[in-house]
Amino acid sequence: MLLLNANEVRQALPMKECVQAMKSAYAALSAGKAEVPLRLRLPVAPNQGLSLFMPAFVDDPASQALAVKIVSLFDHNPGRGLPFIHAAVLVLHPQTGAVEALLEGGSLTAIRTGAGCGAATDVLARTDARTVAIFGAGVQARTQLAAVCAVRPIETAWVYAPAGVEAFIAEMAGQGDVPADLRAAGSPAEALAAADIVSAATTSATPVFAHADLRPGTHVNGAGSYTPDMQEIPAETVAAGLAAVDSRSAALVESGDLQRPLAAGLLQEAEIAEIGEIIAGTRPGRQDAEQVTFFKSVGVAVQDALAAQLALQNARKLGLGTEVTW
Repeated sequence: MLLLNANEVRQALPMKECVQAMKSAYAALSAGKAEVPLRLRLPVAPNQGLSLFMPAFVDDPASQALAVKIVSLFDHNPGRGLPFIHAAVLVLHPQTGAVEALLEGGSLTAIRTGAGCGAATDVLARTDARTVAIFGAGVQARTQLAAVCAVRPIETAWVYAPAGVEAFIAEMAGQGDVPADLRAAGSPAEALAAADIVSAATTSATPVFAHADLRPGTHVNGAGSYTPDMQEIPAETVAAGLAAVDSRSAALVESGDLQRPLAAGLLQEAEIAEIGEIIAGTRPGRQDAEQVTFFKSVGVAVQDALAAQLALQNARKLGLGTEVTW
């Protein structure tokens, strides 16, 4: 069995390759070629913790994969000097069920979440997009920027967040495909003024920008909010043009970004496409240069399975990780 730590996972998951893996994951999910049971929630009440178990099997001959991700969230960890979230991904051989690898899950989740929005951006954003606005300045915001820059030749990025923007810019400017021209926005409106692509990675309970400030033809990714009580994207934006999700069943249950426009009658459930359907050509994508497109990511286990498979393949090529006898 191969063990990969966080740094090794990052080396083994180049963003451009992970974007392509996420396209395969989404297409398999929408085509019914993946088994993704509802994630199991295991409360650890005496310690104010919660563990989540997320298995997935991809039954696509071109990318067959089998994995389980375990994510634990313990409220008291920060006070102990520990991360709030711990995660691991167990990779099994899809033909035999043999244990193949154990990967650090936090880094994998961050990269595959960014890459998922990168896949949607590649499918839905205008090909002439050159400017991006990032809302948020955390780990997810970093991979959102890296993913967008992996699929479009971005020249300028505006970053807006309540705190941490300076550190974000200092770390990200000029890294890989990210341009050197990263700018701190003084307001959401300033961030949107020239934006062709918007990516939000926040835990906000209210929209982080006003729909009226959005330019026609903009593509918007919503990657941060993950409960019905959160809403980082205005309802008017979600309903303005094409709305797509990673998993329709999961997003309708988990996302306030979708539940609120649906409840307000601004959007009909039948209008929501899965990005895998658009990738496969069974649903239409962008119709014209003026159309606003929106992608909501809540995260699905099939992404973890294919990201872990890719990381394992690359780790073996690069000689990364530690082999242990199982």
